[in-house]
Amino acid sequence: MAGRKETISDKEILIILKSATDPVLTTSELADETGFSLNGIRKRLYSLEEKGLVDEKKAGNSPVWWITEDGADFVDEK
Repeated sequence: MAGRKETISDKEILIILKSATDPVLTTSELADETGFSLNGIRKRLYSLEEKGLVDEKKAGNSPVWWITEDGADFVDEK
């Protein structure tokens, strides 16, 4: 895979979503939490969405993201 090396695992992104006090997080909030650029976190989130681990919808002009039941199960796996 070309580009920047991943510095945070999928599981760590899911943990951020699962432990958030808000039911959804914006792409910007997730970029801030992970240290990724907006484009970098967006790519990761779309990949997680394709796997069924997160979901998103538009809230105004911005997408908001939340962890799915499958994502929460993935976090809880040992």
